[in-house]
Parts: sequence; C-alpha cells; structure tokens
Amino acid sequence: MTAVREALARTQRAAMHLEMRDAYMLDDPEFIAWQQGKRYDPADRKSWWRPWLDVVKATVDRGVTMRRARIVSEPITDYIRHEYDVTFTNIAAGEQVRWLPRRQAKDLLVPGADLWVFDDELVIFNHFTGDGQWADPGMEPVHDPSLAKQCAGAFEAVWERAIPHSDYHPG
Repeated sequence: MTAVREALARTQRAAMHLEMRDAYMLDDPEFIAWQQGKRYDPADRKSWWRPWLDVVKATVDRGVTMRRARIVSEPITDYIRHEYDVTFTNIAAGEQVRWLPRRQAKDLLVPGADLWVFDDELVIFNHFTGDGQWADPGMEPVHDPSLAKQCAGAFEAVWERAIPHSDYHPG
C-alpha cells in the first residue's frame, strides 16, 4: 500500500479505485474476525478507525475526490459481504463508494486487473494470485497519461452505472 499512499499524497484532483474480485486475502485477520461475528459499531469510531482512514480523510480534506467502484458477483461472497458491512468506515472518512452487480457490467470494457488512477496521469495496477493473495510484485505503477485516461474512462463507465453504497442492497 505504500505506493498508493505516496500517490495519494501527490494527488491534487482525483483518485479512483476499481475493484473487480469477489474475494481478497481470505486469511486477513479482520475478515476472519468478521466471520466469527465481530461487527464494527458505527457509534464507537475509535474501535474501527484505522491508519488507512486517516490517509483517506487527509486526502479528501485537501480537496481530492476519492471514489471506489466495486464490480461484484451476485449473490455476493462472504468476503464481499464483509466489505459491504465495513464500507461505512470508508464513507465516514470521505470516500465515495458504489457497487455494480457483475451482470450489469457485461457490456463494459474494463482493464484486466484492479487498479487505482490518480489525476488521470498515474495508474497503479493491483495484481493478485488466483486465491486472492497479493502477487509478487503486487502493485505495478505505470506513469502513462494515455493509459491513465483509458483506465479513468473505464472507471467512469462503471461509476455511472454503479449503485451508491446507501442504495445498494446486496443480492
């Protein structure tokens, strides 16, 4: 995540994050705790606020628009249910989040890997193994404004069709 944090520190206008997998790092302690019944209490901010949310808040407070779009299969997996349940934390930090059921994305052309786009100049591709672990290397920064504009265009097509978190009710 260091590359993303560094890119966010330099971002002046917009950061877009496109996620397209149905599961990530199933051995993540937070996911395992969620499976065992742990839930964040929205009223107890100290119990769920984490360093990543400080980064999001600081970025948004500088006037940068942060948006995350998730393309998901329905019915959703347990991992996506976990993400859905904790997304209120992203929103509390200032990030905008939308969900797009995969069936509604069938005619969209999207890149083959999850990614971040920063100010239409930098793309960071996120690479995972088949079982959702970080590949080696896991992040691939590409400084190519032409590619960044293509990826931003794909993100915008997803965003336009996606459902705001507050209105999405997972199938």
